[in-house]
Amino acid sequence: MASAQSFVSGFSLDLGPLKEPLGFIRVLEWVFTIFAFATTGGYSGTTHISFRCSAQTLLDVKALFGYPFRLPASPFKIPICNTSQFNTTYLQGDFSSSAEFFVCVGVFGLLYCTATLILYLGFQNVYRQTSRGPIIDLLMTAAFAFLWLVSSSAWGKGLTDVKWATNPYHLAEFYPNCEAGEFPSMGRLNASVIFGFLNLILWAGNCWFIYKETPFHKDPSQPTTVEEGGAPGPQSFP
Repeated sequence: MASAQSFVSGFSLDLGPLKEPLGFIRVLEWVFTIFAFATTGGYSGTTHISFRCSAQTLLDVKALFGYPFRLPASPFKIPICNTSQFNTTYLQGDFSSSAEFFVCVGVFGLLYCTATLILYLGFQNVYRQTSRGPIIDLLMTAAFAFLWLVSSSAWGKGLTDVKWATNPYHLAEFYPNCEAGEFPSMGRLNASVIFGFLNLILWAGNCWFIYKETPFHKDPSQPTTVEEGGAPGPQSFP
């Protein structure tokens, strides 16, 4: 109970950091992170092939698929000519690992952005009290930048494979009496990859502004102190 009271008493809301690159870029990271994993995690699409048996009219066959893109879990039915029966078949390819990794990075990135924004805006004195806070922040931000690079590249390759596996022309080659139909809409997934690489740029660029908060950065405007005897003393860091 006492720790909770001290936590609340130590909170002091200050929106000033939002006017600085450190806080402003963190807000951008928060927004773009949401866009990245939301455009992937909630996706569902439909690919179409048209079935024709002799002179009969075309029959639209739909194959549904979506996140996490385990395509064999998406069955669809192909009619059998001159009967009322159907053959149940499946889309091919499991691309869930790259998609789930991308979404996982996005979710943890969102949680980290939320935690650091609370620290920046409510506990700025705690953040700058010692050098430990900025150093940990720098290491975590650099780690997320690397994760965005890896996950966006992996998901970009996975999306290319998903497009190939759900291409109506590709599907029509496997089934007799079938023609390519309507393509699935992939604009949302294309946007997710773009948001992933935008996050890479934001998180990598933000490392510089966090680095300036650490003792590793030497301020050129900070004068060198001179101790007694004329010997220069140690420089102080902001």
